[in-house]
Amino acid sequence: MAAAEKDRGHGTARGTGAARRREVPLDFPRAWVEFPDPADEDQVFRCDLTWLTSRWACIFGRGCHGIRPGRGESDGCCTLGAHWSDEDDEQRVAEHAARLTPETWQYHHLGTGPDGSVLLDGGITQLDEDGDRQTRRADGACVFLNRPGFPGGAGCALHTLALKEGREPLETKPDVCWQLPIRRTYEWVDRPDDTRVLVVSIGEYDRRGWGPGGHDLHWWCTGSPEAHGGSEPVYVGYRPELTELMGPEGYAVLAGLCEERIAARADRTLAPHPADPER
Repeated sequence: MAAAEKDRGHGTARGTGAARRREVPLDFPRAWVEFPDPADEDQVFRCDLTWLTSRWACIFGRGCHGIRPGRGESDGCCTLGAHWSDEDDEQRVAEHAARLTPETWQYHHLGTGPDGSVLLDGGITQLDEDGDRQTRRADGACVFLNRPGFPGGAGCALHTLALKEGREPLETKPDVCWQLPIRRTYEWVDRPDDTRVLVVSIGEYDRRGWGPGGHDLHWWCTGSPEAHGGSEPVYVGYRPELTELMGPEGYAVLAGLCEERIAARADRTLAPHPADPER
């Protein structure tokens, strides 16, 4: 579960001020496509081509306003920390964090014991108000987040570690962190012939993805034109993540459909993302 899902708020679109006004409305026409999973006959992918062919790109450190007022340049979306998806997620991250040092991780002293080993409870992990496990928060944000001015570089220490080692960040970061801003959901659908199929939806992780508290976030990038100036569409920039979420066969089909949408001039005008630049 994503961190902000725990930050419930009142469930109304209360985000106001200049940052919120920079976003497009949550509801607008979208172009979806469905296709059978080549690797699983009982599964169907339902993908949001409007989102996946949009020009969204992460602007952390390049104008990001953050999800809390005044913390955009330092925190981005890391203010609340990240909830572990399961024990394997927590253990995997801990194993990678063991390769971090005081020179590459600003809060190394909080996440490790006297012998330098990574600690879980009381180290990199804390319990939220419901008793669920999440990354520890230090000085108002995730313990893995290096702040501006840190000699080892600002940003997620786990992300930097992956790039330094030639890995994909999805290998080292918590599940919820590397998946954002892609949202994957599951729904079993009963068909008229008494068969069932699992529909796996791949789309935009907009404010509503965070739960009711998402409406109270100071700013959210997926609906902001400021974050829609990427040099390549989402399905290209997020190839590793989408491949992990869909499998290589599923991603190959998706990529072909996205390429067809972009190549066909008529289709490019069908349900474009309103935050994208003018075509």
